[in-house]
Amino acid sequence: MITNRNCIIRLSRYKNALGRLKQMGFVKVFSDNLADAVGVTPAQVRKDFSIFDITGSKRGGYQIDQLIEKLNHILGKDELQKVVIAGAGHIGTALMKYKGFQQEGIKIVAVFDIDPGKLDEKAELPVYPLEKLKSFVREHNIKVGIIAVPDTAAPQVLEMMITSGIKGVLNFAPIRLRPSQDIVINNVNLELELENVIYYMKSPLTQDLH
Repeated sequence: MITNRNCIIRLSRYKNALGRLKQMGFVKVFSDNLADAVGVTPAQVRKDFSIFDITGSKRGGYQIDQLIEKLNHILGKDELQKVVIAGAGHIGTALMKYKGFQQEGIKIVAVFDIDPGKLDEKAELPVYPLEKLKSFVREHNIKVGIIAVPDTAAPQVLEMMITSGIKGVLNFAPIRLRPSQDIVINNVNLELELENVIYYMKSPLTQDLH
């Protein structure tokens, strides 16, 4: 099934909103509640759910536990997703230290770098030489990789990941990597995102709204 990327992003936001509602003691939820929490219309919520045959009732709404379970299955969160990182610089190190991945069914299992000073193969989260990436990915059947290397190295690292069998990449390198038919790439350009925020913060239209 091919779905719109924005739809998948909304599903993730619905799931996060459901988690918050569950913590507050709610057992059921209506499309209006989710729409308010995510910033879309109730019709959009129902349309997104209908793509995956998720149904509720006008009177009863959706059972939160059941809905979270279905969304976890759709988003691949019902089984542990093992991930490797290429690059142990500032971004790679920050991702290594982030504790929230485990709660979402994501586990960083290894990091790879070319700097001998950053290597530590016996650490709880081992850092290996980059040349070991292919064999490690194949041996452990890793399907997701994160690229956090300089732009000049990113294409080579991507090629290594593709040939090793990785199917999905989150790219933090400041260069846009283009996906092939065999791999999905999500490019995250932090500098570009900050520039957009700064532009809109300073734009006359934004200032007029305050």
